[in-house]
Amino acid sequence: MKNVIFIAPPAAGKGTQAKMLCQKYGFIHISTGDLLRKAARQDSDIQNKLNLGTLIDDSIILELIDKEICALSDENGYVLDGFPRNISQAKAFDQMIKGFLNSSYVVIYIDVSKEIASERILGRLYCPDCGASYNALLPDNQPKKQNECDRCHSSLIQRDDDTPSTFQARFDAYINHTEPLLEYYRVHQVLYTVNGNQDSLKVHADIIQILEGEL
Repeated sequence: MKNVIFIAPPAAGKGTQAKMLCQKYGFIHISTGDLLRKAARQDSDIQNKLNLGTLIDDSIILELIDKEICALSDENGYVLDGFPRNISQAKAFDQMIKGFLNSSYVVIYIDVSKEIASERILGRLYCPDCGASYNALLPDNQPKKQNECDRCHSSLIQRDDDTPSTFQARFDAYINHTEPLLEYYRVHQVLYTVNGNQDSLKVHADIIQILEGEL
């Protein structure tokens, strides 16, 4: 079974799609964002960079990813969410997985407009108790009662880094550093594109259509 790499602007739904694939195929979800937020609890420099939306050093990212990949058995397929973020990381990753029995992958580009990505991030809310997520700016995903979780009625919160300035910094970083990866993977003939402006179920259906021809 081939592994999956997602490339997308901020708030394209990489995490949502990764979790859906894991449920369907039994993949292991490797989220760079989750790994960095965990690491930031012990490293204030990483936390500051996350808050500002600036890129984390490649060496730190690669160390975290290497540890996760090496912990998997050869039978585990995985979804990489948020990695690689630049061509240097992509080349280092290709070297890292040489010799692994399960080293083949497909790359899925979730193409979403800046306007929609901005709405998804700036309106994003989540429940700290049950993990439910909502969006104050998107009618189809608003809580029934303002700032209250529909499930457990806890107060909803925003992530500290869900701000206009941080979004702009993250989007600029994506354009300058991550978008060039599309050509890198296109040349390697492993790149597929889906329309990320659709709702998550339609995006998921398009991804499944791609994967069913690959797995």
